[in-house]
Amino acid sequence: MSPPPGSHRQGRADATSVIHMEWWQVLISVLGGFLLLWLALVGMLLWISRGRAEKIKLVDALRLGPDVVRLIRRLASDPTVPRGVRIWLLVLLVYLLLPIDLVPDFIPVIGYADDALIVALVLRFATRHAGADAVERHWPGTPQGLQALRALIGLR
Repeated sequence: MSPPPGSHRQGRADATSVIHMEWWQVLISVLGGFLLLWLALVGMLLWISRGRAEKIKLVDALRLGPDVVRLIRRLASDPTVPRGVRIWLLVLLVYLLLPIDLVPDFIPVIGYADDALIVALVLRFATRHAGADAVERHWPGTPQGLQALRALIGLR
C-alpha cells in the first residue's frame, strides 16, 4: 500500500533499499575524482606562479599529479622518514581514496580545491619534518617538477 499524498515518505526510498553501483561505475568515479584533483593542483600551481619572475611551465605542472602520487607512496614506505610523517602520508592517501570529503567534490571549483590544499599542507608538513633531502631523494620527476612542487607547497 502506498503512503497517502503529502506524507513524509512520498518520493523517498524505503530504509531497506540499497544503492547498487557496478564495479566499473566505482572505477570511473574514482578515476574521475583523481583527474579533477590533478587539474585542481595544476590550476593552483599556475595561479601561484603568475607573480613569479621564473614561470612554471604548463608541461611541468601537468606532470606534477602522477609524480606527487609516486612521491607520497615512496615517502610513506621509506623507513628513514619519521613515523609520524609516514602516518600522515598514509592518512592522506586514504583520505583521497575515500568518497567522504570536507567539501563535497560536486561543488564546482572548491570541491576539488580543498583536496589540493590538503595535499599541499601534508606535503609541506612532510618536507619540514622529513627534510627537503628526503623529498629530493624520492622525487620521481624532473627538476622543474620538483621546483613546481616546492612552489605549490610554499617552500623555496
